Amino acid sequence: METVEMNSVSLKRPRSEDDVANADEIKRQKILEKSKTGNDSGQSIETVTEQPEDMKNEMISNEESEEQEEEELEDSDEDGDPESFADMMKHGLTESDVGITKFVSSHKGFSGILKERYSDFVVHEIGKDGRVSHLDDFSVPVDDEDPSEETFTVLSDEDKQRLEELQLFKNKEASVAIEVIEDTKEKRTVIHQAVKSLFPGLETKTEDRDGKKYIIAYHAAGKKALANPRKHSWPKSRGSYCHFVLYKENKDTMDAINVLSKFLRVKPNIFSYMGTKDKRAITVQEIAVLRITAQRLAHLNKCLMNFKLGNFSYKNHPLKLGELQGNHFTVVLRNITGTDDQIEQAMHSLREIGFINYYGMQRFGTTAVPTYQIGRAILQNNWNEVMDLILKPRPGAEKGYLVKCREEWAKTKDPASALKKLPVKRCVEGQLLRGLLKYGMKNIISAFGIIPRNNRLMYIHSYQSYVWNNMVSKRIEEYGLRAVPGDLILKGATAVHIEEGDVDNYTIHDVVMPLPGFDVIYPKHKIGEAYKEMLVADNLDINNMRHKIRDYSLSGAYRKIIIRPQNVSWEVVAYDDPKIPLFTTDLDKLEGKPLPVLPTDGKFRALKMEFSLPPSTYATMAIREVLKMDTSIKNQTQLNTTWLR
Repeated sequence: METVEMNSVSLKRPRSEDDVANADEIKRQKILEKSKTGNDSGQSIETVTEQPEDMKNEMISNEESEEQEEEELEDSDEDGDPESFADMMKHGLTESDVGITKFVSSHKGFSGILKERYSDFVVHEIGKDGRVSHLDDFSVPVDDEDPSEETFTVLSDEDKQRLEELQLFKNKEASVAIEVIEDTKEKRTVIHQAVKSLFPGLETKTEDRDGKKYIIAYHAAGKKALANPRKHSWPKSRGSYCHFVLYKENKDTMDAINVLSKFLRVKPNIFSYMGTKDKRAITVQEIAVLRITAQRLAHLNKCLMNFKLGNFSYKNHPLKLGELQGNHFTVVLRNITGTDDQIEQAMHSLREIGFINYYGMQRFGTTAVPTYQIGRAILQNNWNEVMDLILKPRPGAEKGYLVKCREEWAKTKDPASALKKLPVKRCVEGQLLRGLLKYGMKNIISAFGIIPRNNRLMYIHSYQSYVWNNMVSKRIEEYGLRAVPGDLILKGATAVHIEEGDVDNYTIHDVVMPLPGFDVIYPKHKIGEAYKEMLVADNLDINNMRHKIRDYSLSGAYRKIIIRPQNVSWEVVAYDDPKIPLFTTDLDKLEGKPLPVLPTDGKFRALKMEFSLPPSTYATMAIREVLKMDTSIKNQTQLNTTWLR
């Protein structure tokens, strides 16, 4: 799975009178966003999250669905002060708990503020051809087959509501009649086009009723019509997929696609993409959608204000997960304390040596029950333990409704009773409880199977990551930053051991280590034995990683232990106002917004850094290496509350 996540926690910090008056600053005090940043050497790295002043929520329909209400509950903040939050997070994980213990550089760490604004963290996708995705063109490809602009305005909101209900089989009516007020052939043609293009799966015909003309919309091919956009309405000369660049703020990729699909009235599965991008950032990536015109997509720019669509083109293929080369990051660390020499040493080391390719803290969850423990229980075939770990009460920061649900479960062990305490049913806890209600307490395997496959596999992948992190730390402690006999390197897709006579032909940047599984080999030195010992301690057999349930059989994989970022650049800039942006985004450039003039000798200093990473690597781990910080939420919050006293 590609990972570029960099979530952050909102923490209080000293504020001016102007700050107190600012509504965004008040939001900054809300505590519940999940953090991944901290410090390990006595310096504090403060992480604060601010809604950009120009951020606007996407337009929503008048009737909020249950799904939208759940999203609001999931996204809602809970108030608290830093001391109480830090106290709750005493039960959270630190980096050492998941095997993250080593650094490769020798410079002294320094502090800074990460993600003070969303625009301080920008991700641009790098396609398989090496091209970096940018939003720099709103124009729509000219196509004589496209409907007129009137298509998008000819239907009333009431007509659209009725047509959507018909399209989604939400009412018992077999058709919807739309009266043609100004009866001309041209007007009827526009209405026909509007219905067919805005509501895939519906056909239209004209009927006379009581001397008036009506356009009748009806289903042409049953329920399959919605899933399969109309083939005959798409020009043969045009590629079946419209590719576009999606620029988004404060939305993850799937949330963005769900919003787009609602506005387009299509199913989300007609969209494809190469990788998922973080919510707490500005991200730019390529998306493809089946048989939706660029004109319709561009029309959404008028109503969706926290994302923009552009750079449209038609192609004959969708996008596939993993097809990308990686991501290019632009990161601003504000209010840095490092000297010029420290910063130069840190950034030169990042460019020349790189960083340990650890799986970041977000891989392991943010509650007192790490995801790797659930993964281990699955691999042990201990299903009562799986159920207990997911549902049991736990100390620490959680949403109130989850706390009540867990308490009810502990008290009654009744899925129905616990579910009543849970307004959000789409969470893992809700899905498991529904499974237990359906299959009974004696069939936990089937109940657990209700959880979407990717979520279930996340647990065992977390365990693999936990093992890998620990083994890599041992490898670097034992042998340092050089290739040694018995290490593994890849020749094509095949792993081979480094022999004594070949060791000088390889560097640490060639060395890989395995994630445990039935289809990998292990190093031929002390670390190979350490893998076996770690799994034995967890009641697992390294020579038998096949599970009786095929989904949970681990084949394993190989992962480079050191990543050297590409296209590394940096500069230190001075500034006075923490609210002003320190670089322009793609959208700023399109809208002609100039970069604010920065003082030459400001009150604060910021480190602006850029670098490119391959897929499945964590930007948090690169920043950890620069700042020498512990990126755990536990360490972060405790350091910050100490600093605030």
